[in-house]
Amino acid sequence: VQFSESGGGMVQVGGFLKLSCAVSDLSFTYRDMAWFRQGPGKPREFVALIAADGGRRQYADAVKGRCTISRDNYKNMVYLEMNSLKPEDTAIYYCNRRPPMDGWGHGTQVTVSS
Repeated sequence: VQFSESGGGMVQVGGFLKLSCAVSDLSFTYRDMAWFRQGPGKPREFVALIAADGGRRQYADAVKGRCTISRDNYKNMVYLEMNSLKPEDTAIYYCNRRPPMDGWGHGTQVTVSS
């Protein structure tokens, strides 16, 4: 199983980004998937979850109302749309199963400048 995240970048406060994750996993359509992030000097934390069928979504309080997680089970892709970005959203963002498995991707860096 491999995860390949992309779409990060440097944006100003209040900006928008859409992150993508390509998942190499034969069981992808049966797996709940999630985004996680690790900010500078902080432990990795949960950001958002989407159920295998896309019907249930959960968000961390820190991003609720500002992020939307989605998936495409035909393309084995997971997405995270982020708007109204804040400096505290600066982190490396990763996708993984929920609960996560060993073997993380390289992540994609999001930097929000004020």
